[in-house]
Amino acid sequence: MISKIHCTAIKGIDGFLVSVETDVSAGLPTFSIVGLPDTEVKESKDRVASAIRNSGFSFPLKKITVNLSPAKIKKSGSHYDLAIAIGILSATNQLSENAKEKISTSVFVAELGLDGHIKPASGILPMLMAIKEGKGKQINSVFLSYDNLNEAIISKTQPFCPISLKDLVYFLEGNLTADKLLNTTAAISNEEEKLEVHGLDFSEVKGQSLAKRALEIAAAGSHNILLSGPPGTGKSMLAKRFNTILPPLTHDEALEITRVYSVCNLLGKTKFMDERPFRDPHHTISDIALVGGGSNPRPGEVTLAHNGVLFLDEFAEFSRASLEVLRQPMESFNVTISRAKESVNFPSKFTLIAAMNPCPCGHNGQAERMCRCTPAQINRYKGKISGPLLDRIDLAINLNPVKYGDWKKLSEGESSTNIKERVVKARDIQVERFKNSKTTANAFMTNKEMKQFCKLPDDAGSVLENAMRKLGLSARSLDKILKTARTIADLEGEPDIKSSHIIEVFQYRTMDRKGVAE
Repeated sequence: MISKIHCTAIKGIDGFLVSVETDVSAGLPTFSIVGLPDTEVKESKDRVASAIRNSGFSFPLKKITVNLSPAKIKKSGSHYDLAIAIGILSATNQLSENAKEKISTSVFVAELGLDGHIKPASGILPMLMAIKEGKGKQINSVFLSYDNLNEAIISKTQPFCPISLKDLVYFLEGNLTADKLLNTTAAISNEEEKLEVHGLDFSEVKGQSLAKRALEIAAAGSHNILLSGPPGTGKSMLAKRFNTILPPLTHDEALEITRVYSVCNLLGKTKFMDERPFRDPHHTISDIALVGGGSNPRPGEVTLAHNGVLFLDEFAEFSRASLEVLRQPMESFNVTISRAKESVNFPSKFTLIAAMNPCPCGHNGQAERMCRCTPAQINRYKGKISGPLLDRIDLAINLNPVKYGDWKKLSEGESSTNIKERVVKARDIQVERFKNSKTTANAFMTNKEMKQFCKLPDDAGSVLENAMRKLGLSARSLDKILKTARTIADLEGEPDIKSSHIIEVFQYRTMDRKGVAE
C-alpha cells in the first residue's frame, strides 16, 4: 500500500514542500530511500525503524520504498524522520481512516530519537515561511518539536508539538486533545526580553578623531572601510564598537537574518535575531567557509554577516584565494554557489571592516620605531590585496599611534549614543529616499538611483576630472565617491551633494594616493 505525507526542505535559505511517498509491498525485507537523499537522510532508516518499534508499533518486515519528491533536488537533514515514520504507519494500516484524512493535509518536520522522542530540526523558520507564503496551500496543520516552537511563532504559524511519536498517533486517532499539543505560553519573543548590554562604547577610544568620523560615515551609508596602522593604534577597538552606532534592524531585515541562522542551526536560545550580526572570522579561514559552498551548499561568513558587519582583522594575512572570492558578494550583495545539478543563492549584503598593519612587522612609516621588513616583504604583504578588491572599498584610513596627551585625558570622547543619533537620522532620510525600491542604504544604490540622487554640483566636475586623471580612478571608484558624498550630505541634512562633501571623501581614501592604505 502507498501513503503520501508532506514534509519540507531547504534550498539555500528558502523552503519548499516535499512529498514523502511510502510503498510497503511483499518481498525481501529491505528499506530504501530514493529522491537524491544525502547521508543524513539515508541514516533515518535506522532511527525510524527503532522509533516505530520502541513506540509500541509494528515495523513491517517487507520491502519498503520511500520516495522524496521532487526527486531532482538533493535532500539533506534529519527532519524527514517523522514524515517517514508516519508514512510507514499509514501504509501498513496502523492508522485509522480518520487519522489518514488528517495527515493528508498536514506537514511533519522533526527528527526522531531511537525511543520515539521527537527532536528539533534546523531551518524550521524558512520551511514554515514557505508554507505561509502559499507553497503549501493544501496544508492545515504542522507538527514539529517543541524546541522549534519559537521559530514557528516568528513565522506566525500555530504548530502542534507532540513529545513523542506515540503521542502524535494518539492525537491523530482522536485520543489526545489538541490543547495538549499547543504549548505556546512557554515561548517568549525577544521583544519581551531586555537586550543584552555589551558594555562597548566609542567614548573609550582615545584620539583617532578622523577614523571615528570615517566609521560614522560608514555606518550611516553602509560603506566598506579599511583601517590601516601600526599595532596598538585602536583598529580592532574601533571595529568592535562599530555595532554600537549602527541603526536598529527593521522587522524585514531581522527576519532575513533569523532565516539564515535558522538554516545554519545557530539560533541557539535566541528566538529572534534583533541585533545586527558581527562576524569576526580568523585569517586562516578557507574561501569556502568565507563565502559558502560544499557538496551540499551551506552559507558562509559573508551570509552570516548579512545586514550586519563582516570584520576581517589582519586583512593582509588572509589567503589571496579567500580575499578574491569576496569580490562578487561585495558587488552583487549575494553569493551564487553552482553545482552540477543545482545552483543556490545566499544573501550577502554586509558592511566590510578590514584592518591591517602597514607591513609584516607593523612599523613601516613610523619615525619612532624602525621597520625590519625588506621592500620585497612589504610588497608581497600588500600584494595579497588586489586592485579590484581595493576598488570595492569605499573608505580607507591611516591610523597613527595615539599621542600621550590624548591617552592621559580624563574626559571621554563622544559616546556611541550621540553618534548613533546622527547615523539613525541619516538612515531615516535614506529609508524615505528608497521607499519604493529594495535599496536600504546609499552604498547599495543602483546606477539608476545614483543618477537621480547623486547629482554633481556645478563646481565639482573639475575636481573629479582632475582626481580621475591624476590618481587613475576607475569608474567604480567615482561611483563610490559619489555614494559616500551622498551619505555625508545626509549626515548634515543637506538635500544635495556639495563640493565640500566630495572633497571630504578624499580624506578617507588613502588607497587612491598610494595604491594600498599605508
